[in-house]
Amino acid sequence: MEERFPLSDFVDIRTIDTVTCDLVNRFVERRKEMNMSRAALAKEANVSYASLRRFEEIGEISLASLMKLAKAMDMLDDFDKLFTRHKIKSLKDYLKKKYRSN
Repeated sequence: MEERFPLSDFVDIRTIDTVTCDLVNRFVERRKEMNMSRAALAKEANVSYASLRRFEEIGEISLASLMKLAKAMDMLDDFDKLFTRHKIKSLKDYLKKKYRSN
């Protein structure tokens, strides 16, 4: 059954598809800002052109290839930010953390 009114039209819901789409869009934008063609970036990163094209067109790529591309674009440090947030176990923990960072 087709959704008549997708919930994501009304509420910002992060799904694997939306996160992937946003990541690909930022990646392509960055590549273009750097004035790099797909072929040039693939060669620089030592990643096949087909892998890069598949990533930009349908969002599929191996983690190793994505990291090579990030390194070639001087964006490898962004991977260090993944999985760094600590799980909030209570409102008290959340408020402590929030007011410490301000």
